Amino acid sequence: MIIGNGDIGKILRDRKGALFFASGVSNSQSDNKDDFRRERSLLLEQPKDLCLFYFSSISIFCKDSPYTRHKRKMEQIIKSNWNNYNIIRLGNISWGSNPNTFINFIRTKKKNGEPFELLDEYRYTLNKDELRLLTDNLPLKGQHEVCIFSRMAKVKDLI
Repeated sequence: MIIGNGDIGKILRDRKGALFFASGVSNSQSDNKDDFRRERSLLLEQPKDLCLFYFSSISIFCKDSPYTRHKRKMEQIIKSNWNNYNIIRLGNISWGSNPNTFINFIRTKKKNGEPFELLDEYRYTLNKDELRLLTDNLPLKGQHEVCIFSRMAKVKDLI
């Protein structure tokens, strides 16, 4: 079962016994409590007898923001409510149409000739084949937390 039809949800392959929860807050700059409540409520409505695949963020380790605090809370809810889960912490996805992802934000700014601040920092990017390979092969039994760093690149090199 796949919950969500955004950039991540669209590329997943359904698996018997798995619940892919790809319907979360996708804007890491968000501080909208209603969006956070919506994701929490939707998650808690899901069947607890399936193996839950939840897409979190590797930024929970390096940032303190409303978004990262929300993601950490969601992970705790999963650990308290599901016997079988895969928490998958992602970097930046390199595909899709969501204007709030880092890559698409930069693409849009460049396309429109708009200025943006180019930070001297690294980002981790992941392509859809890498994510699909992972989700197709993670176990359906047990409690697993996986951090996907994939390709590390300087922001200037991604542009």
